[in-house]
Amino acid sequence: MKKPASSGRSGGRSNSRSNASRSGRSDFRPGTKSGPKDRSGGRSNKPRARKPLGPSGGPMRLNRYIANAGVCSRREADALIESGVVTVNGEIVVQMGYKVNAGDTVQVGGTSIRPETKRYVLLNKPKGFGTSVGDARARRGVAELVQKACKETIRSIDKLDRESTGLMLFTNDEELMVRMNNPQSGASRLYHIALGGRIQSNHLEELKKGFVVDKGFVRAEEAEFANEERNQIGLKLVSSRSRIARRMLEQLGYHVIKVDRVTLGPLTKKDVPRGSFRHLSDAEINLLRMSC
Repeated sequence: MKKPASSGRSGGRSNSRSNASRSGRSDFRPGTKSGPKDRSGGRSNKPRARKPLGPSGGPMRLNRYIANAGVCSRREADALIESGVVTVNGEIVVQMGYKVNAGDTVQVGGTSIRPETKRYVLLNKPKGFGTSVGDARARRGVAELVQKACKETIRSIDKLDRESTGLMLFTNDEELMVRMNNPQSGASRLYHIALGGRIQSNHLEELKKGFVVDKGFVRAEEAEFANEERNQIGLKLVSSRSRIARRMLEQLGYHVIKVDRVTLGPLTKKDVPRGSFRHLSDAEINLLRMSC
C-alpha cells in the first residue's frame, strides 16, 4: 500500500520512517527517486546498480554478435552455437558466453557474418517537424532530416513534440536506446523553457518534488530561473516521455511559449546548427555508453 506524502513536520517524517522500518518497506515519497520493488512489494532506497555498457567496439558475447548480424534471435543463436555450426577464427565454439572481438572472423554454417555497423546521429530538431513514424496528415517529420545520414536504419531514442526544438539522438544501437530511456538510470535531458509570464519560486520547488502528470509521476532533477525576468527556466529531467517538459508547466497553469532541449545525457548542441545533424565521435559514443 502506498504511503501518503510527508506533511513536512519532523514528527511526521520520524513516524513514517519508523513505520516503514517495522513493515519492511522503504519510505517512498513524491520528490524522491523510486528504487526497484523489494519482495514485500515496497520500494528499496537504493536504485538498482547497472553495469555501464562499456566502450563501443569492445568484446561481445557470441550470441549477441550473431543476433546483431541479423541471422536470428539471441536464443536461437544459443541453439546454433550448441549444435556446433558456429566457428570463430576457424575453430568450432560451443561454449555459452564466449566473447568475440571486432577483428575476429565468425561463420555460421560456413558463411561469414558481421554485425551491422552501429550509427549514432545527433540532430538539432527545428520547430514544425513531427517525430512519430506514421502521420495520418502526411506532415513533415524528423526522418527526412536524417535520411541521408547513413545507409543503416536508425531511429530516435525518444520523441519531441512538433512545436519543440533541440537535440534528438538517432541510432541502431538498441541496447543503448533501452539504457538511455531507463527511468532509474537513464540519460538526463536539460530543457530551456520560455513561458508567457513569470514563474513562481514555489513552483520551481514543486517541479523538483514531483507530481503526477498524465497518470505518471515525474520530478525534475533541477529547476532554475534562466533569466532575470523569471519567465524562462532550465528544467532537467530523466523522463523520456513525449511532451513531458511542456505538460509539467501546463499543469501548473503556465502558457508555454518555447521548449528547447539543450543537452541529452553528456551531449550538447555544439557544432549542430538548428536543422542539421552530425555523427558522434568515437569519444562521444564511448562517453555516452559509459554514462548509462
